[in-house]
Amino acid sequence: MGQSLAAADALAEVALGGDLARPVRLTVAGLLQWPQHQARVAFECASRGVQHHRFEGPLLHDVLSAAGPAFDPARRKDRLRFLIAVAGADGHGTLMTWAEIDPDFARAPVLLAVRVDDTPLHHAGPQLVLPQDRCGARHISGIRSITVDGRYGR
Repeated sequence: MGQSLAAADALAEVALGGDLARPVRLTVAGLLQWPQHQARVAFECASRGVQHHRFEGPLLHDVLSAAGPAFDPARRKDRLRFLIAVAGADGHGTLMTWAEIDPDFARAPVLLAVRVDDTPLHHAGPQLVLPQDRCGARHISGIRSITVDGRYGR
């Protein structure tokens, strides 16, 4: 019983890995050290209709860039072959391309939310938030891993 109580009190961690020079484990406390961005989002939920929330957290692009993605910065298009896989604790996951979050391409302000409507996510883990999506299916709660993969297009 003591082990399950300790697990309930544990802070969630995100394993950031793949084709990165500096893979790392992230916590909400660590993500709070990054510049925070806010997004008010309305998205359609299949089971509960339109949802309105306010999210706050660092940009996914900033966090991944600091981890040193293995593309050649001198070759602008090299980063276009990179995929980003995000997996949540509940088994949900999504894929996106580097081009979606890159300021030179789609520039989507994708967040690793550390707060939802002023509720901190220290124990649940950060949430992936894509403010531009009409449907909330790619909003991944309780992120457990983010993997950057550059094997495509080679």
